Amino acid sequence: MKRIGRWVPILLLVGTQGCAVGPDHRAPALTLPGAWGQRDQPGVTSTTPDLTAWWRRFGDRVLDTLIDRAVAKNLDLKIALANVQEARALRGVAGADQFPAINASGAYSRVKDSESTRTLPPGFDPEHHLFLVGLDASWELDIWGRVRRSVEAADATLEATEDNRRDALVIVLAEVARNLVELRSAQQRILIAQDNIQTQQEVVDLTRARFDAGLATDVDVSQARALLATTQAQVPSLRVVRDQAIHRLAVLVGEAPANLLDELRRIDRIPAAPPSVPIGLPSELVRRRPDVRRVERELAAATARIGVATADLFPRFSLTGTLGVAAIDAGKLFTGASRFSSIGPEMVWPIFAGGRIRANIRVQDARQEAALARYEQTVLGALEETENALVAYGEEHARQQRLGEAVDASQVALTLSRELYVRGLVDFLTVLDNQRSLYTAQDQRVQSEQTLIVSLIAIYKALGGGWEAMEMQP
Repeated sequence: MKRIGRWVPILLLVGTQGCAVGPDHRAPALTLPGAWGQRDQPGVTSTTPDLTAWWRRFGDRVLDTLIDRAVAKNLDLKIALANVQEARALRGVAGADQFPAINASGAYSRVKDSESTRTLPPGFDPEHHLFLVGLDASWELDIWGRVRRSVEAADATLEATEDNRRDALVIVLAEVARNLVELRSAQQRILIAQDNIQTQQEVVDLTRARFDAGLATDVDVSQARALLATTQAQVPSLRVVRDQAIHRLAVLVGEAPANLLDELRRIDRIPAAPPSVPIGLPSELVRRRPDVRRVERELAAATARIGVATADLFPRFSLTGTLGVAAIDAGKLFTGASRFSSIGPEMVWPIFAGGRIRANIRVQDARQEAALARYEQTVLGALEETENALVAYGEEHARQQRLGEAVDASQVALTLSRELYVRGLVDFLTVLDNQRSLYTAQDQRVQSEQTLIVSLIAIYKALGGGWEAMEMQP
């Protein structure tokens, strides 16, 4: 025992300071563009963005309230948080292998020894009781870094799960804002339709009066009624869009779909875009986007698991010990003569495993290669998503300006054509065409406002903004 005890400090030192087989993880080197290809679009600047609470720039209290409710009650976020808690617990499981395992045991048995196999001491009863109480301890000496690589993989997996929760948060923030914009757009389109219905009803009444006076034909009346009915038919479809957006918002904030109908049916404006939108550089995107950070951590975990698999090629050393008492008489169980103990190293080396160990190493190598490709693919997807959002936002600015001009021109044309029709200087078809053009231009302008803000939300989402503000909350 004394000789073995001399080796214990050496074994402990080797177990804690041994090498770690397998590759060390290094963040992959990426060739990123120095600037965004769509940086010259109107409404954007290349300054570093502050995305911590981008939705507050719209100045919409309803949006702010919905965001707060979604962060508190959204079920996707609760699932993501539960996954983080699971990963944190699994990290504890992996980390436990760094420490000795100690088990207490106790046993009692009624024993009858065979008198034919060995000579029993004089006076020893072959039938007797056996009482046993002891402690067993074992500790794997992590010479090849198997345990350390396991902990490293668990740490990276935990970090990846945390970034996955952040990514879910970014998606929820964008979905709440997008659906509110869709709701407001449907409300504005309903208002436009109702205004045009009122105007078109006046034209129907005017045409009917002129028909009664012999100044218009039955065809004029029928055409006016057809245009009115066509516009009226748009309203039910827009109400569907409105209520479906409300249903989606209710689910996003953890409510039953119909719970927010009364609250959100109140008509309000579409949020306005800020004067300029800072977008920063592509290199900042890679550091900020949670999905890119997540796959990089998944790559780190896959790299560490190669080391875990490689360590199985080498012998596994453990330090084991036993301390306890045993007696055939319960009264003598805790006396000095009943004590027993043992301590010493143990080695297990899989000499032949049918190629299982090397096959497992190849499995982990392949998984690392897939994780690396997935990382590169995610980065390219993030760049593409951002470029698409930038071009959609910039071009919609120009489209919205032209649609505003079209609305103004259509309004003037309708006013003039109605006056000329009353004087008998133009036919009724001209009035109807101008009415139809005005309604179409007004409706398209509202849709353009929706597209513009949705594209802006897509930029904020593509840049990975919003999750920092939620983590800074107490």
